Amino acid sequence: MRCIRLVKAVLFDLYETLITEWENKRKKANVSVPALGLDEDLFKQEWSRRRELRMNGSYPDFKSCLRDIFHSFNQTPDENVLEEYLKRREASKAKAFEEVSPDIIHMLSGIKEREIKIGLISNCSPEEVVSWDGHELAPFFDTVLFSFQIKMAKPDPNLYKFACDRLGVSPCESIFIGDNGSDELNGAMRAGVSPFHAVWFKDHWNYCRKSEFEPLTHPSHVLEVINSGYRENKSNRIVLEDKK
Repeated sequence: MRCIRLVKAVLFDLYETLITEWENKRKKANVSVPALGLDEDLFKQEWSRRRELRMNGSYPDFKSCLRDIFHSFNQTPDENVLEEYLKRREASKAKAFEEVSPDIIHMLSGIKEREIKIGLISNCSPEEVVSWDGHELAPFFDTVLFSFQIKMAKPDPNLYKFACDRLGVSPCESIFIGDNGSDELNGAMRAGVSPFHAVWFKDHWNYCRKSEFEPLTHPSHVLEVINSGYRENKSNRIVLEDKK
């Protein structure tokens, strides 16, 4: 068994970890797609196919991606329609920021009280985080890495290492908390950061991603990890260490 580690930094995912787009197993807001003039199924396929490029900043903004989709069909989009779609998408994503669980605020406050660094790593494109600046969550974070700005996306281990460098800690002194979108927990492990699976929003979802890592069913469990230390067993599964 490896030695108990002290936590010097906590890295968080954003969507479905600190905020959620879901309520009563339905999306809080669905984007109604305007009349783009493209076959809807083909559009969705092309949109999904470009996910990695949207996340890693290859497209500078939402409308650039839409234009590329149109150009792939040898069509020129109506710029007014693109602007309308952008506004609808921004409004949809903003819904997740409107109400933050008091349990999340309490957890982040507890980490700050312990003088532990806090980082955010989010796979996102610009329109997904227009509500971040000035939001009540923002002041808790010592560094914020949005994938489109950094030109890297989870599960790239270099993204987690970059976050640790910014915080002045080593990966082995850090933990990552996320819902396991984009295979982010395995990415953290490959970077040397110990991952924990946030499932406290699972009652809101109509799905739940699985992983081999220790699930945290309430935000307060993050503080328990910090207070108790943790260890790794031979299977690399992260588990809480019992207090002595």
